[in-house]
Amino acid sequence: MRVLLVGSGGREHALALGLAADPSVERLIAAPGNPGIAGVAELRQVDTADPAAVAGLAVEEGVDLVVIGPEAPLVAGVADAVRAKGVACFGPSAEAARLEGSKAFAKDVMIAAGVPTARAYTCTDEAGTAHALDEFGAPYVVKNDGLAAGKGVVVTDDRAAALAHAAECGRVVVEEYLAGPEVSLFVVTDGEAAVPLLPAQDFKRVGDGDTGPNTGGMGAYAPLPWTPPGLVEQVMREVVHPTLAEMRRRGTPFAGLLYVGLAITAAGPRVIEFNARFGDPETQVVLALLESPLGGLLHAAATGTLAAHPPLRWRDGAAVTVVLAAANYPGTPRTGDVITGAERPGVIHAGTRRAADGALLSAGGRVLCGTATGPDLAAARDAAYALIAGVQLPGSHHRSDIADAAVRGEVRLPSRGRDEATGNG
Repeated sequence: MRVLLVGSGGREHALALGLAADPSVERLIAAPGNPGIAGVAELRQVDTADPAAVAGLAVEEGVDLVVIGPEAPLVAGVADAVRAKGVACFGPSAEAARLEGSKAFAKDVMIAAGVPTARAYTCTDEAGTAHALDEFGAPYVVKNDGLAAGKGVVVTDDRAAALAHAAECGRVVVEEYLAGPEVSLFVVTDGEAAVPLLPAQDFKRVGDGDTGPNTGGMGAYAPLPWTPPGLVEQVMREVVHPTLAEMRRRGTPFAGLLYVGLAITAAGPRVIEFNARFGDPETQVVLALLESPLGGLLHAAATGTLAAHPPLRWRDGAAVTVVLAAANYPGTPRTGDVITGAERPGVIHAGTRRAADGALLSAGGRVLCGTATGPDLAAARDAAYALIAGVQLPGSHHRSDIADAAVRGEVRLPSRGRDEATGNG
């Protein structure tokens, strides 16, 4: 099988490693890829947001499967263009990708499908936003209705800051805050059949102890030893299958990767958001534990044969990834710094490029991820931090507490009877 992987970040490097390890994948091409991906794939240049260009490349290279990593190409209709050329594609149509492309659309689908989620208002002016903020109270949750690279959500006790974010975005969804630990569940689907992957948890805030502004994600771990028994089965029953049925009812079936972001509240799991692709950095830890061949799984979803796919196999133990971020991230990151010590297994490239002289340079906010597995969560965490410690990047920073609470057994689920009228993002 010849596979074209679209994207250039840490998620795509993790996908590339998984695809390259699948014996059925005889040739892997990545466009545009990154220096890490170059170690396992042929790189091609393409405008990933140009449907015709990506579809043309797929035909030119004679690939059997296109795997789209980031959300922007999906919302732009790249999957539609690829399928129109008769090439199997893992990724939803532009219409189905609105589950991520529009928070308001996703809320509408959830309500129609009876999915448990936070109460919310879609607001387009200051008066409407102010009314919604006052109804729900602090902490205030304000989400940009459109794509924002994982940084369009503000959760704050500062009403003025919430109003300012709404004004900057224009169209927002204001939600009640959901109290409880968060879970990311990836579900591979062909529109009918659906297969859940291992739940993971990521860390959105830039600083230790969940302090500072939201980021695209500063680390993640899997599995989650503290989740309630039967959580995945419950989410599949109450969230995933009703959502897929509603999308089919609308004539826009969702096929690809449905990312379900959850808060485990006192009243049970509640959906914070849907995404239309693998999450970053959770993909790094989930795929590190997946033993089943990745290419075969994604091809089954892309060709409508997922129901016949064998049950997934998972490796024992745990996985942890720690993100190394550039100076000033999540603000405007400093780029162009020389990176050393990154040429080791487990170091995932997220924002890097090669200089003319071959030096590895920083080229984004989240630059690298140290991803490691171990017999237990503590061992995986220690190995991931050892990888990060071996990398030198001037001015870089990382969180030092990824997976710590889970290792210490300190992740607490809200007890029933407490005030649970509170969705974060």
